[in-house]
Order: sequence, then structure tokens, then C-alpha cells
Amino acid sequence: MMVQTPSIIIIIPYFGQWPFWMPFFIESCRANPDINWLLLGDCAALEDLPNNVEQRVFDFVDYCAFVSECLGLSFNPSNPYKLCDLKPALGFIHAADVAGYDFWGFSDLDLIYGDLRSYFSDERLRKYKVLSTHERRISGHFCLLRNEPELNSVFWKIPDFVRRAEDPKNHALDEGGFSRIFLWRKNFPKPLFELVGLFNRWRRVAEFKEAFSTPNGIRPWTDGTQDYPAYWAWRNGRLQNAKDGDRQFPYLHFLVWKKYWQQSSHEPMSYEQAQVLASRRNWRIDRDGFHIGDDQ
Repeated sequence: MMVQTPSIIIIIPYFGQWPFWMPFFIESCRANPDINWLLLGDCAALEDLPNNVEQRVFDFVDYCAFVSECLGLSFNPSNPYKLCDLKPALGFIHAADVAGYDFWGFSDLDLIYGDLRSYFSDERLRKYKVLSTHERRISGHFCLLRNEPELNSVFWKIPDFVRRAEDPKNHALDEGGFSRIFLWRKNFPKPLFELVGLFNRWRRVAEFKEAFSTPNGIRPWTDGTQDYPAYWAWRNGRLQNAKDGDRQFPYLHFLVWKKYWQQSSHEPMSYEQAQVLASRRNWRIDRDGFHIGDDQ
């Protein structure tokens, strides 16, 4: 009997204005047709969405009221960035949307996805219930969780969750707070770290493996140096870079380059220019933004 590939839905609440690179993000979703995305918020309607991406309009105040009702607490922040603290709870909050899926996940928008199924193989999805792309913490910009009632509710184990969720200040619960459920003594040397993990049942069902998808930061690169790829290339769903040869990556998290773009006097391109270039399905990404692929 053929075993079915585990199904996945990624939930992303986002309020304000779409970033200029949104057409590239959507194209990278389109290239993963057997994974679904749900985008919630008050941003402008996206054009030509693929069948695997749903946009649902939600006023920020109404969404906060929806969250408050689902969690039985008072969630009334003034800044949408506070929504990061809710990422571990999205499977619980959006129980109706994740129903029927084997996995749900949270993600940021400053990503370009490669071939996700190639990295998150059926074998890995059947072996683990939580898949983080960092070695010693939950990757707040992208993480997958098995759609099970106990796991969907594990965020309640975050110390002092209700108070911290109700506080308008962001507490990084998606990374620091959530990670502590799965990882004990994360600064221990690796042998001791692995040994301690054997006594944590949540750690035993989780994969914490560095995917090297957030370059240009403090974390050493694949070769142990801080000599990061000069550019990344995306072509029809395949994501590679200037340094690692034929190796494919699940996604590029361009957090550092994004900060550079935001600090510049102007964005690398307009949203309309991004739409035109993204439609070519072959582009490069570097410190200066998005560009036409080498063979065009």
C-alpha cells in the first residue's frame, strides 16, 4: 500500500503593507504546489495567486479579538510585530484551518523558498514531529509542527505565557520561549547537550538541524568560516548560491540583506518591477537586491 505524502499548511498573519519583494515570495510558493499557504491580514489584494496560496482579509483589531477569544486572554497590542509571540500557538488559534493537514508551520515573509519537499522529505516528516532549521533553537522564521492536539497546545508550557502574551512588548516567544520546551541546557558542549536531550520527551520527537538558510549573520557558514555566499540563485524552484556548488537549500532567509535595503535611501526596486522580474522565474539575490538570472 502506498503511503501518502504528509500534507503541510503554512500560516502567516501579516498587517500593514506588503514588502516590495512579495512577488518573489509568491513565485517561490507557486514552485511548491503541494504545500499550502494561508496569508491573513489587511494588506492589498495580491494578484495572480497560485492555487496553493490563500489570502484572507482581516482587520488588525478584529484579528486581535479573534486571538483573544481563541486563547481566552486579552491580546491588544498596538504593533503587529507582537504577532511573532503567537507563532507557536497558530495551530491552536487556527484549528479549523489546519484541520486535515498532517503538519502546520509558521514562516516570515523575508524568505525565498527553494524545493521544500526535497529538504523536508517524507522520511523526515514521518520521523519527527517538530522540524527546526537551526541546531539549538526553534527557527522563528520557519518551523514545521505535526498537527496533533497535544503538540498544538504545547505553547501553554512556555513559562508565564499568558502574561507575556498580553504584554504589548514582544518577548520573542517564537524562539526563546518556545525553544526552552524542547531544548534544555542548550549551551552545553554537544555530547552533554545530546545526553540531556534524551531525558526530554519533546526533544526526542524534534529535529534541530542547521539548514544554513540565514547567511551573513553571526553563525558560521557550511565550511565553518564566516565567508558567506556573495549571491543566491533561484530558478524554477531550485535555490542555490555562489559558494556551495550544486547543493540545494530549502529557503533563503535574507534578514541581514533586508536590513541593508531598509537602511538605504531607496528600496532596490518597486513592487511593480518586482512583479515583472519574478514572473521570469530565474533571478539572483544579493546585497543590492534582486536581479535577472545569469542565463537571461
